[in-house]
Amino acid sequence: MRWDNLRLADEAPTDAGAARALLPRDAVARTFDAPEFAGMTFYEVHARSALNRVPPASRMAVRWTVNPYRGCSHACRYCFARSTHTYLDLDAGRDFDTKIIVKVNVAERLRTELAAGRWRGEHVAMGTNVDPYQRAEGRYRLMPGVIAALRDARNPFSLLTKGSLVLRDVELLAAAAEVTDVGVALSVGFIDDELWRLVEPGTPHPRRRLAVCAELRERGLGAGVLMAPILPYLTDSPAALAATVQEIAQVGATSITPIVLHLRPGAREWYLAWLGEHHPALVGPYRRLYGNGAYAPRSYRDRITAQVRELAEGAGVGASAARPAVRLGAVPAAAQPALPDQQPTLPGLGG
Repeated sequence: MRWDNLRLADEAPTDAGAARALLPRDAVARTFDAPEFAGMTFYEVHARSALNRVPPASRMAVRWTVNPYRGCSHACRYCFARSTHTYLDLDAGRDFDTKIIVKVNVAERLRTELAAGRWRGEHVAMGTNVDPYQRAEGRYRLMPGVIAALRDARNPFSLLTKGSLVLRDVELLAAAAEVTDVGVALSVGFIDDELWRLVEPGTPHPRRRLAVCAELRERGLGAGVLMAPILPYLTDSPAALAATVQEIAQVGATSITPIVLHLRPGAREWYLAWLGEHHPALVGPYRRLYGNGAYAPRSYRDRITAQVRELAEGAGVGASAARPAVRLGAVPAAAQPALPDQQPTLPGLGG
């Protein structure tokens, strides 16, 4: 979703106040006196729509998404959605991590749009741009209203998250899964402690995310894991892949979907800058691997996917899991976009 509907026709952006110039005059900018929100600004807006149509040229298989937030405090160095902040004339780096757009009326708008006669009940995906369960959700509590609206409309949906806060809404998810198809997936690309602190500094620990998967299973629900992103030369060794798959298997995940790092504009510059600071010897290999494109070569992606598939099969992922008590499970195939060579990919949480 581009932000043209939030642009002020009679105001041109300025360097000093670009965010203000591209948001409605009644947008409220807030800061919170809490350590977890230090240095962050939240722009509360009333969006004109909640349902976002995915452009036909997109590789995503779904046609509709809901994004309660823009920008993300997870601050993942590789997040592909970084470029969307430039639609607000904000930068794809620090601004994306600290200037968060909050659609405070998203649930109300969604309920209205789902009830419209022209709506055909198509699958709705969440978490394909930024995480709906990022840190701000604990304060704004937008997702309970969103899930309730989808439940009441009996509308199929899926959500992808790195956030443990999804457990707060587990009863709502279970209730929705009683009346429609619901998919949940956790994103865990690796389990390396040091690398997690550097490259995903605002997220829950990878093992905490896996614990969320286990808790969903214990409650009779299902959850898949996106092994995403797999970082070339950092988390792609046979030993690293095996260790991650083994821990995913131990929590009873219903599926594993491997996704190799994407380096799209915005994310590419931010990630390579991070790489140059922490792993300068890898900058050259990365440039050779990715060239001027966003994706690693097909041969590399196919090799990694095959390795993870073999490891998952060996670990019995999905083979012996008890059938969920409700229809809450891995992200439906319809919600999983694919590259032209059919490598599975889930934008937003996958990098």
